[in-house]
Amino acid sequence: MITWTTYGAWLQGDERGYVKNGRILPGDETLKQTNEQLQVQDKVVLSKIQQQVVREAIIKEAQSQNQRALAMSVNATHVHIVAEYNSQPINNIVAYYKKAARLAIKDTGHEGKTWTKGYDKRFCFDQETLQRRVKYVRNQNPGETGGKK
Repeated sequence: MITWTTYGAWLQGDERGYVKNGRILPGDETLKQTNEQLQVQDKVVLSKIQQQVVREAIIKEAQSQNQRALAMSVNATHVHIVAEYNSQPINNIVAYYKKAARLAIKDTGHEGKTWTKGYDKRFCFDQETLQRRVKYVRNQNPGETGGKK
């Protein structure tokens, strides 16, 4: 499962906690304020149309990478994908998805940064973990099933 956020939507120090180097850390208001001051633009919140454009771009990129998304949720401030194994390094796959989505929403008139640097990854080593993550992602957008290739 991979997750990434839109620019400025979930900063290090956020009171909801944040992920750094694979660890979930507690909020830190001072750190959050410092990160807010370092932002070069306003935070990005995707419209419903942009969310659909991102979803379609990721599906198309997954097809070109020969990777099947078991579940996907494109929200206003973040993206979750549970995908089948692919022999390419995960950082390459995420870079392909983020770039395809960024270029696609650029065509909607979006300018500037789109995504936060980096991403979170959670490997699924057994069926129970996989099913739990698929369920979590599908519950982000009720009515969507993901699983498109």
